[in-house]
Amino acid sequence: MTRQSTSQVPEAAAQGSGVQESGVQDAEPDYRFTLANERTFLAWIRTALALLAAGVAADELIGGGAGNIDHSVLAVTCVVVATLLSLGAFHRWRRVQSAMRRSDPLPPASIVRITVGGVCAIALVCVVVVIL
Repeated sequence: MTRQSTSQVPEAAAQGSGVQESGVQDAEPDYRFTLANERTFLAWIRTALALLAAGVAADELIGGGAGNIDHSVLAVTCVVVATLLSLGAFHRWRRVQSAMRRSDPLPPASIVRITVGGVCAIALVCVVVVIL
């Protein structure tokens, strides 16, 4: 594939040709890196699914009724963290894939902060539920 400048490629054609508006050409990364990025994405999704299951379990199995607000708060916290984690995983996967295609440095992993903050929030809610 030959390298083309953006001045030679119309904007509509540049979107599908691998040439970006900045003139940087996307290159297909080594498939092993792409597969490693996908495995990392799936690991984050598994974590989100585990938190989602914990939220359902906290409300349905442990909650024991509509009058028990503590377990509902725990369930909602788990579901919110799972949602943020899955959205963050997708965003991270896209950013890493894009950086690999452009041979740029990998972006910082802000999803780790989301995970740590979410797990700490869930732990605090668990402490409140156990104390009450």
